[in-house]
Amino acid sequence: MAGKPQAPRAAGSACARNPIPIIYPCHRVVRSGGGLGNYGGGSDHHPTSAANLDRKRYLIELEQRFA
Repeated sequence: MAGKPQAPRAAGSACARNPIPIIYPCHRVVRSGGGLGNYGGGSDHHPTSAANLDRKRYLIELEQRFA
């Protein structure tokens, strides 16, 4: 997203409003340092909760196995 300083905010906002996260893969969004960022995952848990980050990690690993 080089040269577009507002792009990360736009991506985060789009992911936060994503009604079907398994179809529109917001779980693939990572932080600039390469670590896992917040993930709502369509649940009522807080985006930084351990449950949501575990769900994000699981989806990424699942995709890697079938890629």
